Amino acid sequence: MHRRSRSALVLSAAALLAAPLLTACGNDAHPGAAAVVGDQRITVAQLENRVNEVRSAQRAALPDDKQYEQVIAKTGGLTRSTLHTMVLDKVLHRAARDAGVGVTRKEIQTMRGQLEKQAGGRKALEAGWLQQYSVAPEHLDDSIRTEIEAQKLARALGADMNAQDGQNTFWATLSKTSKKLDVDLNPRYGTWDVKTSKRTDLRTPWVREVSGGGSTRAEA
Repeated sequence: MHRRSRSALVLSAAALLAAPLLTACGNDAHPGAAAVVGDQRITVAQLENRVNEVRSAQRAALPDDKQYEQVIAKTGGLTRSTLHTMVLDKVLHRAARDAGVGVTRKEIQTMRGQLEKQAGGRKALEAGWLQQYSVAPEHLDDSIRTEIEAQKLARALGADMNAQDGQNTFWATLSKTSKKLDVDLNPRYGTWDVKTSKRTDLRTPWVREVSGGGSTRAEA
């Protein structure tokens, strides 16, 4: 697997320390939608299909039931994390478009070839991105396109993603774009924490927690 991380889309706290990013107010105004980003809907069916593709790929990669169960346990929040990624991808795409940034098919093929060489072949690359980023093989090109888009947007903004100031500039741009798009998350999947720019579960103090510290709400 290639040694560098996805330069602009790693959603770690370190990458987002100074970024007042995505905000959303979930409601029932968009039935059937997992999220609405501008005039684009991410439907519940689309989200479920994306999650099922990841699970199918994981199952194929791990025919041993015990190993597969261990992976399921480690990625129990896959639905919510997948929705988070889908929303951010749309925000990034709009920010890139507004900055005059585009990605060609040739650029995707070139980067994929480089990554495959680094990883040791197509299968190794697909396995690596499935394991590290929960990206199913059929969406690998889309994920690479997003990576290229992020890199090109950073260059267009003059933002050095290896420096804190550069990260601040990049994420401030996404923040402005997300506000413009009025990102709206279905409360079934939580809400967006303005301070950390992460998906968080809605707090429902009137719902008692079950014994053992678990919530009565199941993972969607």
